Amino acid sequence: MRQSFSLAASLLNSVSLSTVPDNPTLNRRANAVSLFQRFAEAQMRAGVPPKGLEQAFAQQLQISPSMWSQIKSSRPIGDKLARQIEVACATPAGWLDEDHPAQGVSQAEQQFVALALKAWRATNADGRKRLKQLLRETAQGAVSAASPGR
Repeated sequence: MRQSFSLAASLLNSVSLSTVPDNPTLNRRANAVSLFQRFAEAQMRAGVPPKGLEQAFAQQLQISPSMWSQIKSSRPIGDKLARQIEVACATPAGWLDEDHPAQGVSQAEQQFVALALKAWRATNADGRKRLKQLLRETAQGAVSAASPGR
């Protein structure tokens, strides 16, 4: 099972959001999403239900939930807002502008991989085909949503 996690970890790291070109707009968006992921994981570890975490994060950043939604999809993060986010998340000034390497596989990702392995091993060839197709469709949808032309 440990070997499976290692393989899954390398796969997840190869498609990480933090592997973006040296582009401030893309870096800021990827890093803001990374900050949200940290926030959400910390809240869920503390027993907070996942519903409402986006709004709570927006409140921590002192922005509207609508603005947070726009930032995640396409709205550029200007200098003033970038510094505001950094202060709200206790990161150094300029942190959002930098390209940060992947931090490894999170606990949530490990749980997902364990669930995927369990599902894979519990089904037959048809079930495995359906699992692979669902993952492909989900991944393609994520790539399409992140495309600048949308």
